[in-house]
Amino acid sequence: MRYSLFSLARNALTGHRDWQPAWRDAEPKASYDIVVIGGGHGLATAYYLAEKYGLSNIAVLEKGYIGSGNIGRNTTIVRSNYLLPGNIPFYELSMKLWEGLEQDLNYNVMVSQRGVLNVFHSDAQRDAYARRGNAMRLHGVDAELLDREGVKKLYPFLNFDNARFPIQGGLLQPRGGTVRHDAVAWGYARAASDRGVDICQNCEVTGFRIENGQAVGVETNKGFIGAKKVAVSVAGNSSRVMGMAGLRLPIEAHVIQAMVTEGLKPIIPGVITFGAGHFYISQSDKGGLVFGGDLDGYNSYAQRGNLPVIEDVCEGGMALMPSIGRARVLRHWGGLLDMSMDGSPIIDKTPVGGIFLNCGWNYGGFKATPASGLCFAHLVATGEPHPVATAFRLDRFATGNLIDEKGQGAQPNLH
Repeated sequence: MRYSLFSLARNALTGHRDWQPAWRDAEPKASYDIVVIGGGHGLATAYYLAEKYGLSNIAVLEKGYIGSGNIGRNTTIVRSNYLLPGNIPFYELSMKLWEGLEQDLNYNVMVSQRGVLNVFHSDAQRDAYARRGNAMRLHGVDAELLDREGVKKLYPFLNFDNARFPIQGGLLQPRGGTVRHDAVAWGYARAASDRGVDICQNCEVTGFRIENGQAVGVETNKGFIGAKKVAVSVAGNSSRVMGMAGLRLPIEAHVIQAMVTEGLKPIIPGVITFGAGHFYISQSDKGGLVFGGDLDGYNSYAQRGNLPVIEDVCEGGMALMPSIGRARVLRHWGGLLDMSMDGSPIIDKTPVGGIFLNCGWNYGGFKATPASGLCFAHLVATGEPHPVATAFRLDRFATGNLIDEKGQGAQPNLH
């Protein structure tokens, strides 16, 4: 069923009793041409494999339900305000795909390009943001360096005269904003399913079957599934899954928490990040303030965090905008980040024949979803890296061709 104003009106006349399931909840077949592991970026990969490359004998294996992983555990921010040549074209491609995604998928993913503002508090930060903005503009990405009055015009309620962290200005990307995370998962699942992809929920991969250095399929809790190619896109579980294939990755899994308050009247029109601490905030369509900050700081595969980080994040929010101090936090959740040693992703073949890897997204996983799926699909379908993802090689950590987006050394907890 194609969604439209007419289908909405037609179903309204029948009491909305004739809507069909958004996607087929399939049981895995004995074998596929391509098995994609992971129901986040993996759904986007399967969609583009079918849509762009005409492939259909594909399965997506998700160990939980669709939306239970990082694709549904984030703060919904999308942006392309990166600094380095290896990253800017990739994330700008992702931004352009976001801008047309609802038409491509025939699904409302609630793209809201309300602007992303990074505030700065010192001369050194201003110079760093000016450099970032210039790098963005050289790549055709929108960027505006605002002074104190420019920021005040947008967000007069911020604490501009904080004795420790006075706001001096900010770097604004007007095209940045937010997208509804659950809707992204559902939209890609529906579009992939419509193109013949089998989406297998509650199907956990427990091992790989490898013969003469070539993967021939995966073992799962639903039995063995044969595959000519296996595409692994499991975010924070990458080390654990690839360990089953005998590979050790240059990434660590860390927990990052997000929080949401009770519903409030509109107060924050865009997305704001605090330059003197790790805090970022936006307001959802339901009125809740959605915010997050630092990693929990220890390695973990648990989708939950601890209270000291919540306290630290809330302190950062109070330093930036004390007006939110009386808002009540309703709930919080944790997502698993696969932190690479240079703050940038990996999209590449692995030393095991037939296994392809997509991981190391650090803080950029959700915003990268469309471009990640497209570039990974290109690699799996053609065997060659997509032109905007040539820098995301797995062997760059051995050869020294790093993409130090943060420049803070080989400690993922510092990214």
